[in-house]
Amino acid sequence: MRHLNKGRKFGLKRGPRRSFLSVLTTNFIQHGRIVTTEARAKEIRPIVERLVSHAKKQNVAALRLLMQRLPKVAAYKLYHEIAPKYLERKGGYTRIVKRAKPRKHDASRMAMIEFV
Repeated sequence: MRHLNKGRKFGLKRGPRRSFLSVLTTNFIQHGRIVTTEARAKEIRPIVERLVSHAKKQNVAALRLLMQRLPKVAAYKLYHEIAPKYLERKGGYTRIVKRAKPRKHDASRMAMIEFV
């Protein structure tokens, strides 16, 4: 039974899975929106929203935390460009839009995740 075991494994062990989600998160922050599978979009949403909440504080500690978890370019973009847009917003910084057509080779449900 999987009681209290939340999160998807994506067929990866812990280290590769963390790295995979980190890369997805970085790409999302750098591009503003990405098209990926529904499961991946749902998995990176809480990660991104937590990072935006940290970046909204606009202090040195928040910037250092972002620098630990993201590459420098993505951390600066999140801190200086994305977070100031959401200062009045209490949460819900991302939107997941489900795509009509599944992926061709394996029929995975696709979704687009973007900033609101």
